[in-house]
Amino acid sequence: MFDKLEDLLARYDVVMEMLNDPDIINDQKQYRDLMKEQSNLAPIVEKYQEYKGAKETLEDSLSMLEEENDEEMREMLKEELNDAKAAIEACEEALKVLLLPKDPNDDKNVIVEIRAGAGGDEAALFAAEIYRMYVHYAEGRNWKVETMEVEEIGIGGMKSVTFMVTGSGAYSVLKYESGVHRVQRVPETESGGRIHTSTISVAVLPEAEEVEVEIDEKDIRIDVMRASGNGGQCVNTTDSAVRLTHYPTGIVVYSQTEKSQLQNKAKAYALLRAKLYDIEQQKAHDAEADLRKSQVGTGDRSEKIRTYNFPQGRVTDHRINLTLYKLDKIMNGDIQEIIDACIAADQAAKLAKMSEE
Repeated sequence: MFDKLEDLLARYDVVMEMLNDPDIINDQKQYRDLMKEQSNLAPIVEKYQEYKGAKETLEDSLSMLEEENDEEMREMLKEELNDAKAAIEACEEALKVLLLPKDPNDDKNVIVEIRAGAGGDEAALFAAEIYRMYVHYAEGRNWKVETMEVEEIGIGGMKSVTFMVTGSGAYSVLKYESGVHRVQRVPETESGGRIHTSTISVAVLPEAEEVEVEIDEKDIRIDVMRASGNGGQCVNTTDSAVRLTHYPTGIVVYSQTEKSQLQNKAKAYALLRAKLYDIEQQKAHDAEADLRKSQVGTGDRSEKIRTYNFPQGRVTDHRINLTLYKLDKIMNGDIQEIIDACIAADQAAKLAKMSEE
C-alpha cells in the first residue's frame, strides 16, 4: 500500500507542477483532465501527509521517552505517543478506503427513471412523491434537476417520470437508489381503512457522453409530434415532441418537456445514450459476478431495496438492515443518512474482499 502511496505522491507533485506552468499544457482538455486528476489525488495525498506526520511524532516521542527521566515529562510523552498511535491507525483505515478502486461513473450526472408498479393509482401517487423526494434532496445539494419525460394521471400521480440530475458526484450518491421501493399505507380511496402495499421501480443511469456511445443514425427512427397533456389537451400547437426508436435494441424514448423540437431531440438522444451505455454496463457487471457480490445489494433493478411504512412512520432499507423513524423528513428529501449508510456498507464489503485476496 505504501509503495502505491509514494507513487501517487510523486504523481501529485508532477500534476501540480504542470498546473502551475500553463506553457506546458497543450489544450483545454488536458487542463481539465489534470484538474480532475489533482482533485482525485488531493484527499489521498492530504491523508498520507497526515499519516507521515503522525508517524514522525511517534518516532520522536519514542526517542525522547528513552532519554527522559522526569516523570511528568514522561507522562506527557506517553500521552503524545498514544495520540500518535491512534492517529496512525485512523489514517491507515481512511487510506484503505481512499485507495479502493473508483467507479468510473461516480463523477457523472445521472438520468433517473421512476415507474409505477403494482398498486394502480396508489403506485402512481407514490411515484410522484418519490420524484419530489429526489428533487428536494438534489436542491439541498445545489444540484440542477431537469424533467425529461413524464406521464401523469389526473389525481396528481405519475405513471412514469424521467429526469436528469446535474451536479458533482451525482452518480456516486444516487446509484444506491436503484431498485424497487415499496409503500405500505391506507390509500385515500380505501373506505375500509385497510393497509395496501404498492411498488415503484427506480433506475439510476449515468449520463453517457457521445464518445462513449456510438449511435448509428441508420439504427434510429425519429418521429415528431405535438406534445400532449392530460386528457389529450395540447401543451403547444407545434410539432415539438420527439420520439426515438432504436431498432437494434427496441428502446423507445420520448421527450416533450421543451417547447423547441431541437431541445427535445437533444434530451431524447441523451436518454437513449444513457440507456445504451447502461446495457453495456449491465453486461460488464454480469461478467464480473464477484464485483456484484461486493456491492450493496445485487444491483438488480428488480431487487426490493426499501419499504416506506406510513402507519408506523418508518423507512427500512433491506440491503443494510437500517430502519429510521423519520418518514416525514425522508419524504421531504432527507435521505443522506440512508445514502451514507449504503456507502459505508459498500466500502466495508469491498475492504473485506480486498483483505481476502
